[in-house]
Amino acid sequence: MVMSFRVSELQVLLGFAGRNRSGRKHELLAKALHLLKSSCAPSVQMKIKELYRRRFPRKTLGPSDLSLLSLPPGTSPVGSPGPLAPIPPTLLAPGTLLGPKREVDMHPPLPQPVPPDVTMKPLPFYEVYGELMRPTTLASTSSQRFEEAHFTFALTPQQVQQILTSREVLPGAKCDYTIQVQLRFCLCETSCPQEDYFPRNLFVKVNGKLCPLPGYLPPTKNAAEPKRPSRPINITPLAQLSATVPNTIVVNWSSEFGRNYSLSVYLVSQLTAGTLLQKLRAKGFRNPDHSRALIKEKLTADPDSEVATTSLRVSLMCPMNEKKPTWTCPVCDKKAPYESLIIDGLFMEILSSCSDYDEIQFMEDGSWCPMKPKKEASEASTTAQSRREIHQRIRRRSKLLT
Repeated sequence: MVMSFRVSELQVLLGFAGRNRSGRKHELLAKALHLLKSSCAPSVQMKIKELYRRRFPRKTLGPSDLSLLSLPPGTSPVGSPGPLAPIPPTLLAPGTLLGPKREVDMHPPLPQPVPPDVTMKPLPFYEVYGELMRPTTLASTSSQRFEEAHFTFALTPQQVQQILTSREVLPGAKCDYTIQVQLRFCLCETSCPQEDYFPRNLFVKVNGKLCPLPGYLPPTKNAAEPKRPSRPINITPLAQLSATVPNTIVVNWSSEFGRNYSLSVYLVSQLTAGTLLQKLRAKGFRNPDHSRALIKEKLTADPDSEVATTSLRVSLMCPMNEKKPTWTCPVCDKKAPYESLIIDGLFMEILSSCSDYDEIQFMEDGSWCPMKPKKEASEASTTAQSRREIHQRIRRRSKLLT
């Protein structure tokens, strides 16, 4: 059975047993065979049977077939007078049989569905250390409204050590990990990198324990279905931090016609806003003259256009935040990926010389001037108006006296 495994199944088996999963296929196969010859624990045997059933779902293993797993190569089972009989053709991979007659008699099983090539959008506050389970489709298996799917993933000894060494004890005897096991959901689309997207009526259990999900958003319309904010889920507190015990995930959700979902599991390191700021500074500053040239180009009047922009107001308030994993451009109101952010040298000069104002205005020649706050401007206008009223009253009184 092990000889019929692909690279992915061999990696899962070796990772489950706590062995090194790197290398080419022949190296992985040699490690798996050495694992069987040296010591084959019952949990490893169960994992081999589970992987084989996924590989060849049509074949049902009988008691005689399962007993072959626990025997060394070349020996016969108890009660068998002769040497070990050859493995039945249905237990071998399609390419392991030799001879035209056996190939004709064998019924090849249906190929297992290939996982979709779904890629997740990178999250700026998390650095991916490893992919524990690649994006896998939440397939609808029946016509029922509520669906259920089961998944397993394993940790290597090195990954377990990374998680345990990152543990921090918080006030209240709570533990937190900077290196986390992260679960993500998205739409099963391969056209572009996908953002986090939860299925409807999502419930997740990790190792038999209910996983807490983000709270529901307040409804925007009457009788609208409540929705959760889609974001990555930290399942480290529920995970089995062991290289010999696999982790199970049970997902329940409501199926939707024409829409499929995907889930994946990653080992990530949580970053802070200070670390992201250091990475931005490491990129360097953009030349102030380059920004001035862009502003001049923006404010240059187009002779073919009836509308001309003669000035541009820009806020000096920091648009960054530490609560949301995405940012929005304050000018064009579009999402700004962290990879495209850069520190502008012109605005660094403006901030150093204009710390008492929250807004400035750019002119056509690239120069700028600070804008007074609305409160101060309204106070100045009311003061001028009150002075005019006082002068008018004085004039009226002087006319009455004369």
